[in-house]
Amino acid sequence: MPRRRHKTEEIPAKLRQADVLMSKGRSVADAVRAIGVTEVTCYRWPQKCGALKTEQVKRMKELAPESARLRRTVSDLTLDKMILADALAGPNGRCELNASS
Repeated sequence: MPRRRHKTEEIPAKLRQADVLMSKGRSVADAVRAIGVTEVTCYRWPQKCGALKTEQVKRMKELAPESARLRRTVSDLTLDKMILADALAGPNGRCELNASS
């Protein structure tokens, strides 16, 4: 059986389909076979996006690049702040803004 990568938007629908099949009395093995995934995948998917609806998964996927960009920006600014604080603290560890006094 060739390996198939399911789209993120398909996962909630497949999970609901498996839940419906299991609620009708089919075993887990039969339900996952019917939706075309393995049992391991069926148990792993709810951890990833089990309670989300298709629209929410799409929105989350759209926001991921912006979230990564913002995380990088915050880490860069934090690093800049730490560098400036180290530069202001002289060799004795105190702030040397008023070196003339």
